[in-house]
Amino acid sequence: MSFIEEEAPGAIYGIERWGEGRFTVLDNGNIGLITNHEKGEATTDLTSILHSLEERGIASPILLRVANSLKNQIERINNSFRTAINELEYKNDYRGVFPVKVNQQAHVIEKIVEYGSPHHFGLEVGSKPELIIALGQRLSREALLICNGIKDSEFINLALLSNNLGFNTIIVLESTSELDLVLEQSKKLNIRPQLGIRIKLNNRITGNWASSSGDRSAFGLSAPDVLHVIDRLRDEGFLDCLQLQHFHLGSQVPDILDVRRSTAEACRFFVELRKEGAPLSYIDLGGGLGIDYTGEHKSTENSINYTIDEYCWNIVEAVKNTMDDAGETHPTIVTESGRATVAYSSMLLFNILDVTHFDEADDVEVTDDDSRSLRDMRDVENYLTASRLQECLNDVTFYRDEVRRNFGRGEVGLRDLAKAEKLYLNLINRMRKAAETDEWISEDVLTALDSTADIYHANFSLFQSLPDVWAIDQLHPIIPIQRLNETPTRRAILSDITCDSDGKVDRFVLTDGISQSLPVHELSKDEQYYLAVFFVGAYQETLGDLHNLFGDTNVATIEIADSGDFNLIHEVEGDTIAEVLRYVEYDPLALSNNFKAMVEEAVSRKALTLKERKTMMNAFKESLNGYTYFEH
Repeated sequence: MSFIEEEAPGAIYGIERWGEGRFTVLDNGNIGLITNHEKGEATTDLTSILHSLEERGIASPILLRVANSLKNQIERINNSFRTAINELEYKNDYRGVFPVKVNQQAHVIEKIVEYGSPHHFGLEVGSKPELIIALGQRLSREALLICNGIKDSEFINLALLSNNLGFNTIIVLESTSELDLVLEQSKKLNIRPQLGIRIKLNNRITGNWASSSGDRSAFGLSAPDVLHVIDRLRDEGFLDCLQLQHFHLGSQVPDILDVRRSTAEACRFFVELRKEGAPLSYIDLGGGLGIDYTGEHKSTENSINYTIDEYCWNIVEAVKNTMDDAGETHPTIVTESGRATVAYSSMLLFNILDVTHFDEADDVEVTDDDSRSLRDMRDVENYLTASRLQECLNDVTFYRDEVRRNFGRGEVGLRDLAKAEKLYLNLINRMRKAAETDEWISEDVLTALDSTADIYHANFSLFQSLPDVWAIDQLHPIIPIQRLNETPTRRAILSDITCDSDGKVDRFVLTDGISQSLPVHELSKDEQYYLAVFFVGAYQETLGDLHNLFGDTNVATIEIADSGDFNLIHEVEGDTIAEVLRYVEYDPLALSNNFKAMVEEAVSRKALTLKERKTMMNAFKESLNGYTYFEH
């Protein structure tokens, strides 16, 4: 394995593996977006899209949403379930719902409702604000509106009343105490509710969301609690209202065997509840349909070992077999696939502002008058070959550290220390070049060379736009969107625009696995260098925070035509500084008035001229109304 490998354009980044036909490298070296990757339709140059948006005044960083991708994914999930149902001769339908919590942005929800309408695609909500969002949408009459989460009487009242408007609303019972509230409000409003019950399975999944499954999960009813609810509903005359059984495995289930085992266990509960007299007609298998962020195609935290078709087939077959064995009619299958619905449709585009190099291209002159450690370090170049890289790395690190220790003891001066640091970086640079051979290089050496990778300073906030990367080590494919017909000659980690040491990305998806550095190109003075982070449509927008008061980025939603041209169908300007300050309880007008008073005092003291006063106030006001990110 070499440090930088000569490969086909873009191959080093694994685009073919994780992209699954959604992207290609164009002849000009730019990334091309494929409109409908399953049909291989026309490609659109991503760099051209970015430049066109910037010419419109939509500056990077930009969250780019591609509406075609969202539509295709909704159709793909529904068609896969439809195919499995037909081929397995399942005697009922599929109804998908989108969990609003995955991406609550208005234009996203509106498009999901629009594209999902032919499939009777519904919504799942877990709070009153999300319920308000859902009730503002014109859902298909057959679409489900599923209410999960902890609910107060106001939530329950609104959910009950929504059925009178024609919404197909189901209130899922999360606890035994919630049942009391539902019964109380139903009797008060004289409305027969449509109810669901959330069960707690014993099967525990693997991956980042393992804690949301198994008998220690935070939500759901245990077997004794389930029976308590059934008995209470029977006693109150409401057992006929229980229409849906629900469980949830987690946001991304990496192993298809966990999906199948959990579905089978849920079906056993379903059969038993029907035996208890509950007229269940929907089995809601929750979320869990994952996406392959890394292209590894295996059961890991950032990958999955199955396709959408396999996921749908396993679910339909497991439900069918259990129901057939029990002599029960087939229920309507429901899933709440949020991540797999929306993640692919969004990408974050940003430019590189600057670079910090950790190498030294120029030779460093070491004379006989220099310290022994410096002379010994210089002599490493005499045996610096690919076969002896580990030895060379050990030696230069030892001699460099000797000079540092001598400096701390006052035995050498600042110029000696500076020379040692430059010589160390020069030799590291030579080792990188030696590692470019076809000869096998140990992982220890590659890791050490990665640790001296460049820092590319990027115009985005990790905490605002990629919070899961920081919080749970989520991997997203990150690649340059241009110059992919050139071999990248540098390795880098990414540092965001915040002043936080955690604001960095140092794990990247490459063809040959996960790397601690990203192959990048030398920056050019003649053009901006842009990178894209893919598959960010799920959770990232809503989870983002205001670290260093960097707000929401500019957002552009495009629709790509059959010709490959695109139309800008929606734009949201990123937060201004004034808007962000209001989030943290500042009054921009009061700040402006305070600043104006201090400026006027300076004029009175003759410290500022009137012209300088005008310049200073204009600068303050322009900044207050400007983008929170770096502006060219």
